[in-house]
Amino acid sequence: MRVALVSCLELDQPDHDFAPLRDAFAARGHAVESAAWDDPAVDWSRFDAALLRATWNYFHHRDAFLAWCASTAAVTRLLNPPGVVHWNTHKFYLRDLEARGVPIAPTAFVARGELVDLARLLAERGWEAAVIKPAVSADSFGTWRVERGAEAERQADLDDFLSRRDMLVQRYLPTVVEPGERSHVVIDGVHSHAIRKRSLWLGGRHAGPEGVAVPIADDERAAVARALAALPFPEPPLYARVDLLRDEAGTPRLLELELVEPSLFFAEGQGSAARLAAAVERLVAGT
Repeated sequence: MRVALVSCLELDQPDHDFAPLRDAFAARGHAVESAAWDDPAVDWSRFDAALLRATWNYFHHRDAFLAWCASTAAVTRLLNPPGVVHWNTHKFYLRDLEARGVPIAPTAFVARGELVDLARLLAERGWEAAVIKPAVSADSFGTWRVERGAEAERQADLDDFLSRRDMLVQRYLPTVVEPGERSHVVIDGVHSHAIRKRSLWLGGRHAGPEGVAVPIADDERAAVARALAALPFPEPPLYARVDLLRDEAGTPRLLELELVEPSLFFAEGQGSAARLAAAVERLVAGT
């Protein structure tokens, strides 16, 4: 096979997943190239498969990205496929999953153009603090925390974002500091590994080290399975990263379900890159 590991023209950070995945494909006799989704010179029909990996600027150009996904899927095998990408690149998918019984971080979903009194929202919901983020974003873009009593300082920011974007207002869960967020990696239906994930928006500081492997607790394993079972697709995604955070009662709650371009931390999951390469090979072969 000839496989494209899809990136973007301007990466603002290293893609640590690239080398292990390239090596895994090479070990199976396949040719791998890095190709940018936003490079108009790329002929995607040259590839047997295009695997979305480091398309980290998509949220600035979502419409163009979705159009690229559709056109690319017409000439090669795009993974994950366009329908998954369309659904997962707007964080209101969390509302869909909540309706299907998945415990999520308590969230107010606010549509672009709505008028929201931030102080009233926090007071009515009894939240002492909240995290605010755009519905289309990545890498903590446009994400901030607000405390009760300081809402007026950030109301103008929320108004500005709402003039252009759908937004989420989520209850701040203090467990993001300790024990911290857990990212669970699932590849080809196998719950592979989990890491403690840093939260970039936490006061400008990281909540903890990134890429540190942690054990998979039984209730977290069940929460991951429940989230994936609630997906509105006929086939499970090839890869997924399920980001969980416990509430104060200890219940794992879904923060985000990443099906497009998440880091999968292959170095922390023995055999995970090889499993993904084998699964792509099987899908392309139609077996």
